[in-house]
Amino acid sequence: MSLRPTLDFLLYDWLKAEGLTARQRFADHSRETFDAVFDTCERIAREKYAPFNRTLDTEEPRFDGEKVILPKASKEAYDAFAASGMLSAAQDYGIGGMQLPYTVEAAAHTFFAMASVSMGSGMLTVGNANLLMVHGNELQKRVFALNEFSGRWAGTMCLSEPQAGSSLSDIVTRAVPDGDGFESDPLGPRYRIKGNKMWISAGEHELTENIIHLVLAKIPGPDGKLIPGTKGISLFIVPKKLVNTHGELTGQRNDVALAGLNHKLGWRGTTNTLLNFGEGKFPVPSTGSGQAASAGAIGYLVGRPHEGLRCMFHMMNEARIGVGMAAVMLGMAGYYASLDYAKNRPQGRPVGPAGKNPAQPQVRIIEHADVKRMLLAQKSYCEGALALELYCARLVDEQHTGAPQAADEARLLLEVLTPIAKSWPSEWCLEANSLAIQVHGGYGYTRDFPVEQYWRDNRLNMIHEGTHGIQAADLLGRKVLMEGGRGLELLAGRIDATVDRAVERPELAEHARALTKALQQVVTTTQAAWSTGDPAQALANAVPYMQAFGHMVLAWIWLDVALAVPQGAAGDAPVHQGRLRAARFFYHYELPKIGAWLSVAANRDPTCAEMPEEAF
Repeated sequence: MSLRPTLDFLLYDWLKAEGLTARQRFADHSRETFDAVFDTCERIAREKYAPFNRTLDTEEPRFDGEKVILPKASKEAYDAFAASGMLSAAQDYGIGGMQLPYTVEAAAHTFFAMASVSMGSGMLTVGNANLLMVHGNELQKRVFALNEFSGRWAGTMCLSEPQAGSSLSDIVTRAVPDGDGFESDPLGPRYRIKGNKMWISAGEHELTENIIHLVLAKIPGPDGKLIPGTKGISLFIVPKKLVNTHGELTGQRNDVALAGLNHKLGWRGTTNTLLNFGEGKFPVPSTGSGQAASAGAIGYLVGRPHEGLRCMFHMMNEARIGVGMAAVMLGMAGYYASLDYAKNRPQGRPVGPAGKNPAQPQVRIIEHADVKRMLLAQKSYCEGALALELYCARLVDEQHTGAPQAADEARLLLEVLTPIAKSWPSEWCLEANSLAIQVHGGYGYTRDFPVEQYWRDNRLNMIHEGTHGIQAADLLGRKVLMEGGRGLELLAGRIDATVDRAVERPELAEHARALTKALQQVVTTTQAAWSTGDPAQALANAVPYMQAFGHMVLAWIWLDVALAVPQGAAGDAPVHQGRLRAARFFYHYELPKIGAWLSVAANRDPTCAEMPEEAF
């Protein structure tokens, strides 16, 4: 099946993305240029990505003692992707970009994620460069960001450490000034970095001539001790190979060494690494005076000292939406595969008033109600989640190019929706992959069919860029409370506006009433969870709260999408009936689940929090 009809409907009929061309930044574009971008990306994904998805799964990255070896297809795919210009698609013309709306860029990336998610399409490189364009100095932008946008260099984000994981306040990587003249380097204040970073995606490879690591580290205080908590964290550019102010390699390797490759359940085509910074394997000669200049990897401060986490959130939030989109497209790939299988696999016979007639020929399994249930669940999860991700991408464009009030509202809505955009697809599109395996029966868990790989690849996304627990604590502990709860109020206003339109459509009025009830439950639960003012009580059931919140958001998205389906004879087309029935499935089978989730959150149920360790 082709993804294009679904993308076209969501982009043009629902989100009215073509209207963005009326804005000055996008005035050179049209639907024709957007479609040309999709044609190019679809072709590259079909030719360079999809045929090698299984190859990347079976030929894992390996280290020969000097370099990491990837299948030949990885380099060919990367080169084709970089040559397409998609790394800088949303950037200014002046730096080689296309000034495409982010909505279009996000949609274009769906082809690569569905064809082979672990082949990669520059998510971290683009996020790294985007961060530097906002927080870096002018030379850092020119030397590092522009070479990443061109595809010449790749980028990473280095946050976690073996002993700290997601607890960034406990990182111990140190950054000390590189001699007395550390502040005079034109590339930025120069430090020596020493420490270990774990779970670094694309941390070592030969796809590009250099890798630019963005590293969180702590600058010791006057007493030589690290500042406790996140307030002491700073951000540094640490290139694999040192460069000069013209962006040329100096020939000197920085002291960044691969300590090992992690062998993963999925996403096997993307290296996942443990990196040692400043261990002395590639010693860098002193560039300043003083004892501090004698050891460590060279790193250049980004922004101001002790503001590193604030800077890094720019990349983290972008990556969270990227992970959500990856989860969506893996779910969609499994849905298409199981739909094709169900249409062609004969098994069983229909049940009539007199039972089954063994003399009748077998029917295809898609004719069985339970198989239809599983396919409809996948469709509702994946197409609904795709709409959510594209809606968030549209908010990014509004934030950057909209009128001041609209831009500010988009910013705040994006803050509230980002935990959902990351967590909901990573849970429910994974469930879609599980259902795709189930549709295939015994064949589903063999490697004769691709659905088992889709599930393994997708299982990582509940952990990538922050676990469910982290996203839930962010949502209930910060996002729905920030700015006096204005973000939740804005979301409620958008939902109410959809409801007001939907109640005028007889076929949608029941859904509208159910959504109103769900919104009221979520708002009431938010207040009840915080009624004691005790964060430990409020957040003990943050994940069930987030699951309910996400289901409410997806119900809203589905109702809004359904409103874009034409009325009358045009709406009777099978593709439109498919959308309306997917929305109906979500309202009948999924939205009713939120009651149990919200109950434990509203009552601040202590069952889990008070479970004694020894009772396990």
